[in-house]
Amino acid sequence: MSAEKLDKSKTLFLRKKHVGPSCKIFFSQDPIKIVKAKGQYMYDENGQRYLDCINNVAHVGHCHPDVVQAGAEQMGTLNTNARFLHDNLVLYAQRLQATLPPALSVCYFVNSGSEANDLALRLARNFTGHDDIITLENAYHGHVSSLIDISPYKHHQLPDAELRPSAPSPDVYRGRYRADHPDPAAAYADDVRELIDRAHEKGRKIAAFIAESLQSCGGQVVPPAGYFQQVAAHVRRAGGVVIADEVQVGFGRVGSHFWAFQLQGADFVPDIVTMGKPIGNGHPMSCVVTTAEVAQAFASSGMEYFNTFGGNPVSCAIGLAVLDVIGKEDLQGNAVRVGQHLSDLLEALKRKHPLIGDVRGRGLFIGVELVKDRLTLTPATAEAQEVIYKLKEEKILLSADGPHRNVLKFKPPMCFTPEDAELVAAKLDPVLTGTGPAPFTARRSECRERSQQEDGEHLRRTCSATFTLTFLPVIWDKPVCRVFAPEAERRASAASRRDRRSSSSQRSQTHPEGDKLRDHTCLRLTSDRLALLASSRLIAASDFYVTAREF
Repeated sequence: MSAEKLDKSKTLFLRKKHVGPSCKIFFSQDPIKIVKAKGQYMYDENGQRYLDCINNVAHVGHCHPDVVQAGAEQMGTLNTNARFLHDNLVLYAQRLQATLPPALSVCYFVNSGSEANDLALRLARNFTGHDDIITLENAYHGHVSSLIDISPYKHHQLPDAELRPSAPSPDVYRGRYRADHPDPAAAYADDVRELIDRAHEKGRKIAAFIAESLQSCGGQVVPPAGYFQQVAAHVRRAGGVVIADEVQVGFGRVGSHFWAFQLQGADFVPDIVTMGKPIGNGHPMSCVVTTAEVAQAFASSGMEYFNTFGGNPVSCAIGLAVLDVIGKEDLQGNAVRVGQHLSDLLEALKRKHPLIGDVRGRGLFIGVELVKDRLTLTPATAEAQEVIYKLKEEKILLSADGPHRNVLKFKPPMCFTPEDAELVAAKLDPVLTGTGPAPFTARRSECRERSQQEDGEHLRRTCSATFTLTFLPVIWDKPVCRVFAPEAERRASAASRRDRRSSSSQRSQTHPEGDKLRDHTCLRLTSDRLALLASSRLIAASDFYVTAREF
């Protein structure tokens, strides 16, 4: 008998009544009721089709017939626990290990990414005899207690939370060491070494360093090349092991490699790898793979490890089918081709829309960071939410994440096509055109002092003419605005030529900003300099706008 069919309002009512309120739903202001899916598309109760750019769980496509058939046939034959001998378990372990470096040869099958990471911590602590775990800022590794403690991402919403020390996210766009740093990989790795040193000073020892090979919830962060090798050297020197969390990014999603940790190079091999989500294409399944040495130490602890459903015949049949489809349909190659095409389209939008600060990622794992200003990198959090809701109206499903919730996350099913990428870009373009901070206009008669204290920093500005203001972060005692003046640049350049013909340099001598303005369309000014520049009539106030702290 099929389940009772409910109208959307009844479904929503029952969810609110019977499901925990902390269990959030996509598009909570206007949730979608999804009733079926196929490939990269999802359908609501009215038959409306949505392009799914969110779902890295349905890795080879929603309801792939080969995967469905494999699970149904095995379920109709046998499903039992792994204490019975069965071919599916060993054949799947053999196939999975063949995708990994030879040293990673022993599998433990479990049912979710959280289970996998929890078991990885047990393996690490048992093998090293140490207790401390180093994680990254903005990391998320699962919902069980052992993992919430090392998932700073989950604590951002708790203003008084006491977090364990974590290493800076190796983000070369927004982080401590950026793309212009001479060696960001070494600098970020040194931060991990400093955490190790501080732990040792307190008499504590490091069991493991755990990180997603590419941070997902942390904002689609791609670590600089060589980062993990140097971190591994520091951690292993301290007697710890390295855990690569591939729950979000494994199984060919990055395109060029089957596992995202392999992006760092063949000379980096983790001691433990965890996987989940795409492994079963939506079927609850996950795995921990480690070295023979770590596995033997776990076995020698005297405690048997058993998991009722981990590695059952149905799960392994589904896992085998997923690997078959990845190979048969060249989905890893598709991630390279379509991922590059999508990245190119997004880069083109970046050149057109100042709201896009960065486009980054690998394969079909791409992040688009929205900022209010490309110099200050003020997160465009509200704008990101506006974008995903407007795209939903265009029948495209996308999410925003990162510590500031301002990174658009593209991680669609791997059957995503070039036409899908083009549709997304075509829909995103007008959405970005209509999205952005509303300008504030201050006229001479209305100008007055404004001030605000935020995070111990003060802003005080004065106005002396007509400006269009888009407020962005500044620090008191530093320049409080940036002037964008393309038209004023043209006028100032023409004035400069006239000045040279008349051998007059008085204006430039009086107003040094004038020389800068002739060479640049953007400069930084203090409020008094801005007033002087405007009142001097060097440029017309209507020709430019300034940016300052949001208030």
